[in-house]
Amino acid sequence: MKPTSILGRYMIRQLLVNFVAVLLMVTGIILMFEVIELLRRTADRPDVDFVFIMKMAFSKMPRTFDMVFPFIMMIAAMVTFWKVSRSNEFVIIRAAGVSVWGFLAPLLAAVFVVGMLNITVLNPVSAYLYEVYETLDYRFKTKNPKAVLFSNKGLWIREAVDEDTFLVLEAKSVRQESNMLILRKVSVLEMDRQSQLLKRVEAYAAELKDNTIDLKDVRIYEAGQPVVKVNNIDYQTTLTVDRIKENFIDPEAISFWDLPDTIRFYEMSGFSALRHQMRYMSLWNSPFLLCAMLLVAAVFALRPNNRRGGVMFLIVGGISTGFMVYFLSQVIYAFGINGYIPPLLAVWTPTLIVMMVSVSVLLHLEDG
Repeated sequence: MKPTSILGRYMIRQLLVNFVAVLLMVTGIILMFEVIELLRRTADRPDVDFVFIMKMAFSKMPRTFDMVFPFIMMIAAMVTFWKVSRSNEFVIIRAAGVSVWGFLAPLLAAVFVVGMLNITVLNPVSAYLYEVYETLDYRFKTKNPKAVLFSNKGLWIREAVDEDTFLVLEAKSVRQESNMLILRKVSVLEMDRQSQLLKRVEAYAAELKDNTIDLKDVRIYEAGQPVVKVNNIDYQTTLTVDRIKENFIDPEAISFWDLPDTIRFYEMSGFSALRHQMRYMSLWNSPFLLCAMLLVAAVFALRPNNRRGGVMFLIVGGISTGFMVYFLSQVIYAFGINGYIPPLLAVWTPTLIVMMVSVSVLLHLEDG
């Protein structure tokens, strides 16, 4: 059955309507609990108003959606399949000679498209809002309404200058003013690829703007040379305020389109990009995970006749399987983050296992 056929369009429309309905219901529940939790946290903070609380709640919502998106799709699919089975439409479709795979093909195609739209269109918005939430949460914790998302413990940055030299920059404190980053008590180490120190530069302050680090009140130390004092030195750099900020925010706050450049930057600078690589791979994996959850829903809800009961088994079995898949995927993902298993295996294994088991069960039911 083609997605463009009358029956295919009808099933896709039913799935999308149920998906939107479940999405709105889950949104309301999550938002309610999020606001209640924020009100509890701010009960003893007279400086925090309700507008600030709602900003935090709404900006965190897209990040929560990323976590529950597969469950929403699975529940929507279960509702769709249950209605089709209960009304005997599935029996009529099978009697017309359409196999279960022909029935599922347009739905799988629609779900895959929804997954691709999620990572290419919605994810950049979600990443931006999650960065807003991180900043608001940082302001809440520091009790500073103008604070930005930088650490009070300072900053360490390593950057490759060319094939033979790289810089290690340390700043004791960091703050942002407009599009400029202000660094205090800065040390810059120029080192070769064998990590041998070539030069050390100490500065009282520095400004990062327009891909230039301007060091002020500088002292230069070189082996066998007297200390040189100068007013300022400029270093050309590929660093930006946004790039440095990524050291202090989660990979989830970086857009799908920005992750490849971020990964390349970290690898060239000698940093570990494992978390960002796994985040990028998990985004590519998400459309296939949605398809896997659709197959799980078909296993539990797509039956010739649901009038004979078993609705409780349908609900409990489907939801339990969904939570088990999520729990195992998070455990395997944690193994990948800690380097116990290859990242590719950590991201794709749960999805592949769920898809293969679901296809095997559906093949058995089809033959039966």
